Amino acid sequence: MKQQIDFKPKLFAILKNYSKERFLSDLMAGIIVGIVALPLAIAFGIASGVSPEKGLITAIIGGFIVSFLGGSNVQIGGPTGAFIVIVYGIIQNYGIEGLAIATIMAGIMLVIMGLLKLGTIIRFIPYPIVVGFTSGIALTIFTTQMKDLFGLSIEKIPADFISKWIVYFTHFHTLNLYPALIGLISILIIVYTPKLSKKIPGSLVAIIFMTIIIYLLRHYLGVDTIETIGDRFIINASLPGPEGISFTIETITMLWPAAFTIAMLGAIESLLSATVADGVTGDKHNSNTELIAQGAANIIVPVFGGIPVTGAIARTMTNINNGGRTPVAGIIHALVLLLILLFLGPLTKHIPMACLAGVLIVVSYNMSEWRTFRSLLKGPKSDISVLLATFFLTVIFDLTIAIEIGLLMAMFLFMRRVMATTRISVIRDVIDLNSDSEIPHDEHLVIPQGVEVYEIDGPFFFGIANKFDGVMQTLGGKPNVRIIRMRKVPFIDSTGLHNLESLLRLSKAENIQLILSGVNDDVHNLLKKGGFDQKIGPDNICGNINIALERAEEILSLQRGFR
Repeated sequence: MKQQIDFKPKLFAILKNYSKERFLSDLMAGIIVGIVALPLAIAFGIASGVSPEKGLITAIIGGFIVSFLGGSNVQIGGPTGAFIVIVYGIIQNYGIEGLAIATIMAGIMLVIMGLLKLGTIIRFIPYPIVVGFTSGIALTIFTTQMKDLFGLSIEKIPADFISKWIVYFTHFHTLNLYPALIGLISILIIVYTPKLSKKIPGSLVAIIFMTIIIYLLRHYLGVDTIETIGDRFIINASLPGPEGISFTIETITMLWPAAFTIAMLGAIESLLSATVADGVTGDKHNSNTELIAQGAANIIVPVFGGIPVTGAIARTMTNINNGGRTPVAGIIHALVLLLILLFLGPLTKHIPMACLAGVLIVVSYNMSEWRTFRSLLKGPKSDISVLLATFFLTVIFDLTIAIEIGLLMAMFLFMRRVMATTRISVIRDVIDLNSDSEIPHDEHLVIPQGVEVYEIDGPFFFGIANKFDGVMQTLGGKPNVRIIRMRKVPFIDSTGLHNLESLLRLSKAENIQLILSGVNDDVHNLLKKGGFDQKIGPDNICGNINIALERAEEILSLQRGFR
């Protein structure tokens, strides 16, 4: 039967029973989220190494596509702090066009993940990896804002973490008091505004207030040592047209690791955001549809000069808290940002860079998850090693290396845990059936002389297969019949099958008959596909231990008859 593509945008389902009351609720939520997203989009754009309107364009186009095609009712898409480090690095190494190519490649990967129904799998990426690179990104973002926060006079800031701090300390004597005060006051406004009103975003209050102060200082008191967005960027308050992007095999090969990082980070953050939202609303998102929507957004946005798009947890929660319950709220948020760009865009040139640095420092603090980080340090040593490795690799090297090595470490540690929990035991005299049942009963099976039973408890994959091979070699005994009890083997891989074939071959050479017991349907089908059932003989694959012992008795009787 042909499998259907799991693509069911939530918007089309909710429009069938959409009401005026629901629209008014979504309208209010969309307006508030749009206002909240404004300073963040500008700050993330600048911190990523592009102009402020590129951040807004990403939030407008990306946010619209994510809401229009997405698998979550309340997800808000746009640029996020998690991408700042990777985007900035790509621009430094490969330029804006390199970023566009990497983002489009990442978008294609995300669409393929959704089509292959990998959405549920991605959500099971180990939590220490997520916390490790999120905390690492937070520290990196904090580090990048020191120059603007303190108005330091530095011509060129080094790329790596340690060199950055060395340069900051050696140039700290160039501190400019005005930007430092602006940045610190901005942080205080952002932190304390929610105590007065949870509806008004502190970052927007800080930007409006500090922009007015700077405007007055510049035009009436002649203070011109405070850098603003307009001093660094030319603001283009309009939606750009699509631009052509040329791909070559060389650029695709070169940008593959960066694109993979964007795709994995986007998938993890989007599905994490959607899962958190489900916990609050009681809804259930479609992870595969969400991946396809995120992929589509990342394919289209770079054509208009934007940066990577993903689900934003803070904006999604703002949407929920203000009454947003359908994708219409997300679409309205994108339209609000579009109107701000078109009609208020020129005013953004007066925003002080130190104020944006304050916004990003608060963002980095919220991203750091230091309490979670601290609690994970009290967990198992394997989790601690993955957490610290991912964190330090993110900070000292880059996110690409951190994600790749973090995933490899988690995979190896998982296999080690499975190997540790999978037991291989040898039974030579009596099988206690009491241990096989939840209901206690006094029943034992006597193993005939010349028969040995080997119990495999757990998956029979390559690590366990080699372990089993080692156990067989150290036994040194030579029975007439070997029964391999596989009732607790949920699956077997090609290495496990190969080891069974090797054991069968060696057993035949020593005139020992091999019998398999308690093989489940999935394992049995794989044995059939590999032709193992014909090699061992269909009669020697038994449904349970009783039948296997009866078969062993038959083989022993035949062997006695030939003597």
